[in-house]
Amino acid sequence: MKKIVTLLLGGLFTITFAQAPANYYDGTAGLTGYALKTKLNVIISNGALDLGYGSGTGGLWQTYFTSDRDVYYENNNTLLDMYSERPAGPDAYEYKLGRVADGGNQCGNGANSENSCYNREHSVPKSFFGGQSAVPMANDAHFVIPTDYYVNGQRSNYPYGEASVATWTSTNGSKLGTCTFPGYGGTIFEPIDEFKGDLARMSLFFITRYEDKLSSFTPYQSAGNPLDGTVDRGYKQWFINLLLKWSAQDPVSQKEIDRNNAVYVRQKNRNPFIDHPEWVNMIWTSTLSTSDVAAFNQKISIYPNPVRNGELHVSGYGLDQVKTVQIYTIDGRLIQTINQDLKTLKKITLKNREKGTYILKTENQSTKFIVE
Repeated sequence: MKKIVTLLLGGLFTITFAQAPANYYDGTAGLTGYALKTKLNVIISNGALDLGYGSGTGGLWQTYFTSDRDVYYENNNTLLDMYSERPAGPDAYEYKLGRVADGGNQCGNGANSENSCYNREHSVPKSFFGGQSAVPMANDAHFVIPTDYYVNGQRSNYPYGEASVATWTSTNGSKLGTCTFPGYGGTIFEPIDEFKGDLARMSLFFITRYEDKLSSFTPYQSAGNPLDGTVDRGYKQWFINLLLKWSAQDPVSQKEIDRNNAVYVRQKNRNPFIDHPEWVNMIWTSTLSTSDVAAFNQKISIYPNPVRNGELHVSGYGLDQVKTVQIYTIDGRLIQTINQDLKTLKKITLKNREKGTYILKTENQSTKFIVE
């Protein structure tokens, strides 16, 4: 089944921001750069639970029952695997959650082809930080995700990247190949566009949550390991450039919001870059040139959502290309037109602050937001 989308005013809109518990991010106001990252490390580490890798029904296996069900594409409660999901449908195969003994398709071992079973994939490979015994990293559901066993094996411990020519391609289009992204020329794994932002924000979560442990990962550094040995930037600059590009290219989705909430219920911590995607560019800086980023679709994100003080902030690549912003009511009435330099002044003051649902429209994007 194809993913169901709603079109309004010629553009796709979604509610794109989660709401963290009140006061969860206290102490972050006014912080930027690595000081903000360090504060977030404290917040998302305090009280965080290590539920274990899982044996049979526990740990990650149990978390996946609430964090990774497909209620977005096929909408049939099967496993949502970002390495095999076809957003436009139909999927080549689907997995039922749970042990084989209970009618599910989870496994520790699989066949030499896709569609045998699903297991647990460290989106930041565990070889980068010490292996399966390195806890709590190895057990963290915020970046350890369920995937097809065989595709997981093909990805191996290659970093994420972009390749113009594939040496191997999965059934949904994820691929291996030689990296063509500026700054790295080794073998990489490239997921499909639909999930690049998800995986980028998981990677940024990792170096934030484990900031105080990053220096201990130095013995595992290699040419293919993008960790740079520092506790501030965390990754080599080429990889930061990639993650910032993907985060902008694929903004936060409802799937990510729901997954963040589900993992929070289990682990008692959150991915802050799903709750506040603007923090990505407030902490790290891309060194990509204008020509480097011109090749992908420009998208902007808005926050906070819901809006409570009449100020709507924007972030993302391509803000200098946005000439006009229009605000519509949910029934299509134009109520405000904004002509300003969004790259310099990344804030819109709303004229209409009445509670309700509105649409922000640019030349090529429409996004729904709520005023409370």
